[in-house]
Amino acid sequence: MNNPAELVVPRVQAAIATAFGEEFRQTDPVVRPSQFADIQINAAMALAKKAGLPPRDAAAKIVDALNLDGICTGVEISGPGFINLSFDGTWIEELLNAEAAEAASKATAVTPAAAPQRVVVDYSSPNVAKEMHVGHLRTTVVGDSLVKVLEALGDTVIRQNHIGDWGTPFGMLIEHWLEIGEDSPEAALLVDDPSAFYQAARAKFDSSAADADGFATRARLRVVALQGGDEETFAVWQRLVAQSKRYFNAIYSMLGISLTDDHIAGESSYDEHLAQLCQELEERGLARISDGALCTFPDGFSGRDGQPLPLIIRKSDGGYGYGTTDLATIRYRVRELGADRVLYVVGAPQNVHLRMVMATARDAGWLPDTVEAVHVQIGNVLGEDGKILKSRSGAPVKLMALLEEAVDRARAVIDASRPELSDEERAVTARQVGIGAVKYADLSTGHDTEYVFDFDRMLALSGNTGPYVQYAAARIRSILRKAGVLEQFTDGGAGGTVADGTSAAGARAGGPATAIAVVEPAERALALHLLEFDTTLNKVRDALEPHRLCGYLFELAQLFTSFYDQCPVLKAEESVRESRLALCALVLRRLSGGLELLGIETPENM
Repeated sequence: MNNPAELVVPRVQAAIATAFGEEFRQTDPVVRPSQFADIQINAAMALAKKAGLPPRDAAAKIVDALNLDGICTGVEISGPGFINLSFDGTWIEELLNAEAAEAASKATAVTPAAAPQRVVVDYSSPNVAKEMHVGHLRTTVVGDSLVKVLEALGDTVIRQNHIGDWGTPFGMLIEHWLEIGEDSPEAALLVDDPSAFYQAARAKFDSSAADADGFATRARLRVVALQGGDEETFAVWQRLVAQSKRYFNAIYSMLGISLTDDHIAGESSYDEHLAQLCQELEERGLARISDGALCTFPDGFSGRDGQPLPLIIRKSDGGYGYGTTDLATIRYRVRELGADRVLYVVGAPQNVHLRMVMATARDAGWLPDTVEAVHVQIGNVLGEDGKILKSRSGAPVKLMALLEEAVDRARAVIDASRPELSDEERAVTARQVGIGAVKYADLSTGHDTEYVFDFDRMLALSGNTGPYVQYAAARIRSILRKAGVLEQFTDGGAGGTVADGTSAAGARAGGPATAIAVVEPAERALALHLLEFDTTLNKVRDALEPHRLCGYLFELAQLFTSFYDQCPVLKAEESVRESRLALCALVLRRLSGGLELLGIETPENM
């Protein structure tokens, strides 16, 4: 961890202990940005009340006890008791060159979390035989980014794709499949247009509801056959799931999502455990019959009428619902997967349901207090009218169509701006920019808030957008390419070299001539931000908020632009040139590494 603000904290706490007593050692120094220095310590105000001193006097006692030799060149008290600290430039250079040496080995190299955990992450969760729509975009993209960040920080992450692959609708779908035949064009819709397949089955079901011997009756019997283990019915169900997997994987491939078939743990996985689960809840006195259904009534949940809100775990007809499956799921993830932390990257409307499931699981002893269960709420994607994004027909927008349009729009821009690139290069760049724009727009918004889907804003080369950050990385590649050092900086790894053969990331003390020097204000601002990379990732891990990483990368791209405008690189004298090239390379590593953790590719050219 090379963040200077965090490295100063123990020294400030030691000074507080010296000034006010050992019992105050763990006092939060309250580190904040400062207009007049690098950081500001605001702890004196709270300490002054406890010590019965004026805030400035409390601040003076802290300053008198501070030992910041070799770390700060300026320490002053301002206002009612703020302590402003200005870091020593030499110390900043030492930290930055250590960061560069570490980052040279791997773009996403970070300091592991102090206490790595075993984390189960439930995300994406589409339904078999149904189209993935834009509503699935956020849970898929946010979930995948979180698992990448957690893994980078040393957590053991278990991906769980809790697909909807069981229940009443499958009687209808299986019966439809048997009627049309496996080799019919309609069967291919499961991969090409799942919604059309589902709607055809639904239309048959609805139109025959009054016919005692019709399709609807046969579909209901298929449900019984499926749940009873009928071999023919089960074999068809397996084919339906297999076809849907092909469709899911096409979406995941287009989005660059790390989910595979090995991560699927659908509703069907828990079917054999549901009866025993209900029995256990009854025996513990946690479940009782209400209006014919077996329910739990966890404390703290009530309906609009003020009555306790039930979580139905066995329906009046003997069937099981989402509550039963979700209880079995959380029990499995704790008992069998050994989770320390369970994350549900699921739509916000499921909040009450999930909290009731978690409360019931805790009451049953399946979710101990040592295990954290979190609903990472996902807000809606809206159209320009401020309503949930839908097609002109009023149907949910198909996700594949949305992604293809993003790539097509990006291709039109790339074709116009970079005609010198080959057709293949333009196609690759268009895919990277188009998909990256969609993912970044989603990730840069707080996951629990809504946002308006706007292609023009997403694809803009200005503002907090994916293309803006990608362009900054591509621009640095161009600079390094012109300097003749791109391959050395990007492919040389820990032993990477610059043009004169010296190491690209040596430490300041006794290091090579190409160690990064921090002289100009724009270099200093860029250096300080670079040193916050680890801290930012840990904040993402703790708060489960990928938008913090987007904000970090956007600011890094802005600071690099200011640096490049104010500090010549290619035209600087040789020693300065080499230092600034090394600084550019570190920015590139952090931009590309950060984008990688968001699941976004970095184009070679833009």
